[in-house]
Amino acid sequence: MSGETMGVEEEFLLVAASSGATAAVAEEVFDRASGAELPVGASIQRELRDTQIEAATGVCSTSADLREQLLAGRRALAGAGRPDDVLVVPSGTPAVAAEVEPGAPATKRFAVIDGLFAGVTRDYEACGLHVHVGVADPDTAVAVINHLARWLPTLLALSANSPFHQGRDTGYASWRNVQQARFPGFGLPPHVSDFDQFRAENARLVDCGALADVNQTFWFARPSNKWPTVEIRIADTAATVDDAILQALVTRALVRTALADLALGREAPPLPAQVASAAVWSAARYGLDGPGVDLDQGKQVPATRLLADLVEHVRDALVDAGDRDEVEGLLRAVHTRGAGASRQRQLAAAGGLPGVMRALSLDPEG
Repeated sequence: MSGETMGVEEEFLLVAASSGATAAVAEEVFDRASGAELPVGASIQRELRDTQIEAATGVCSTSADLREQLLAGRRALAGAGRPDDVLVVPSGTPAVAAEVEPGAPATKRFAVIDGLFAGVTRDYEACGLHVHVGVADPDTAVAVINHLARWLPTLLALSANSPFHQGRDTGYASWRNVQQARFPGFGLPPHVSDFDQFRAENARLVDCGALADVNQTFWFARPSNKWPTVEIRIADTAATVDDAILQALVTRALVRTALADLALGREAPPLPAQVASAAVWSAARYGLDGPGVDLDQGKQVPATRLLADLVEHVRDALVDAGDRDEVEGLLRAVHTRGAGASRQRQLAAAGGLPGVMRALSLDPEG
């Protein structure tokens, strides 16, 4: 049923245990992990660079199902990296400077993307978390995305997990988001009336030569090209399974809230473009540890207040889905220990940048 099912795609770095630098062994890890026993619908997939790998869950209805599938994918990847002495690391960007340039892309399509974007993709090892939530049809997906757009910067702030890049502290909570900003069509999705218009906007960028094909986009949300879902793509990859579940449950609640509003005939108004852009930048710069941008007032407010507003906005949906207690507990844990970027900086202070990669790495035992 619309707004009930969810699935998650997690991208990871492959890192040499000895140095903490990324390692170009995706083919070997993919071959071994693909032979692991995974839940029905779950899969292991290649990514743009051969220093990255992805685990995708199947369709899940409950947080318990999602947790089981996330753990299974992470265990399979961690075990597959062991023979090469490689760690699988959930970080939005690599903390340690690369020892060698990443190799050739894994597929013909990835090679086309590399050729189109040239130097922009040469050092692009950014890892994200994509949440899919089931909806009835593509037109509904577009209407839902219009409602979600105002909350996407807050989802980014909650997920921010990439403060380091190539051996330095960038000063940002999500450097991955900054790297993505170099691509055309980056940012909040266009406010359109239906799927045909959404598809036309995407095709226009292809016609302009700015995207490789109509299956590519750098917008933060879209109707999925493969599944009857809304796909939310703004989050950094999650450091822990708890963080991934929190992002998925809050995202599903946003979709359910949007569906409830649409059922009452409430359409979402367009956002002020420049203020919305400022909100995305502020979320990437500070995460939850500084100001965010209130899109109604057009000014800075604490990012934690925006997160509290989001939770209040979706409270009924969380209750209806039976997720409120779990989400509130996971949020308390984030406020206690810090979000991903804060935890990475704490790890760096204690053990240096290679220590960050080792401390974050997945455990083959789960």
